[in-house]
Amino acid sequence: MTAVEKDYDSPEYTKFKTQVKVLTGLDLNSYKNQIHRRAHMLMSRWNITSYDVYHQTIKENEDKLREFLDYLTINVSEFLRNPPRWWDLKDHVIPDLIKIRGNKKLRLWSAGSATGEEPYSLAMLSSECGLSSPPMVEARDIDSGAIAIAQKGVYHKRQLVNVPPDWLSRYFSKIDEQSYQVKDDLKKRVSFSRLNLVEDRFDTGYDLILCRNVVIYFRPETKAALYQKFFDALKPGGYLLVGSTEQIFEYKSYGFESSKPFLYRKPL
Repeated sequence: MTAVEKDYDSPEYTKFKTQVKVLTGLDLNSYKNQIHRRAHMLMSRWNITSYDVYHQTIKENEDKLREFLDYLTINVSEFLRNPPRWWDLKDHVIPDLIKIRGNKKLRLWSAGSATGEEPYSLAMLSSECGLSSPPMVEARDIDSGAIAIAQKGVYHKRQLVNVPPDWLSRYFSKIDEQSYQVKDDLKKRVSFSRLNLVEDRFDTGYDLILCRNVVIYFRPETKAALYQKFFDALKPGGYLLVGSTEQIFEYKSYGFESSKPFLYRKPL
């Protein structure tokens, strides 16, 4: 029997999970079995049958580590993904927060920011709504490689299909027929840094937190702890927006009230 065919709880795989956590900070035990299946699918794709070889491969080869993390954490996105959610933020949520706070100095956080599409989208909204900067949109992710890609700010045109033409010219520079780069003025509205959502403590005082298409991969107990941490990180009246497959059915147990589908509010 190959390593790929062994039980997920085998001593060999348990050791590998520990090694991955040391190397990347990613705790595979916090995730559903879908993540474990993906880890094994990639192992098979690379024709590797030993977990020790698997670990050495991602430890010694930066490209392989990048592929491993991208494949497991699904660092693929686009700007203004699910546009109606973004227009609701722009037209209703952010104006409501401005009214409540009495100023335009809102604190915004993209949790699980991946390669930057979400925080830059949030930064465009902050600019369009006239929000002050600083404070900058805070972009936090566990994957340092994804953060480096985000800071570079170069994207394929297919990732920009939801961006209105006037926004495209305002916030991006065309590199060639396939690529665009985020302009410096927009980059200055975003602050990137590394954060482990599961293990690290959160700052507090946020007005709006976006955590979309992240917790879907977590085990129920990890989700519950994370939602409570988000609630505690928000100011009263602040909002949490989750992904379109991540409805929080027990939102009341964390203290939230439901504002709209996939949008939850900490009561004033």
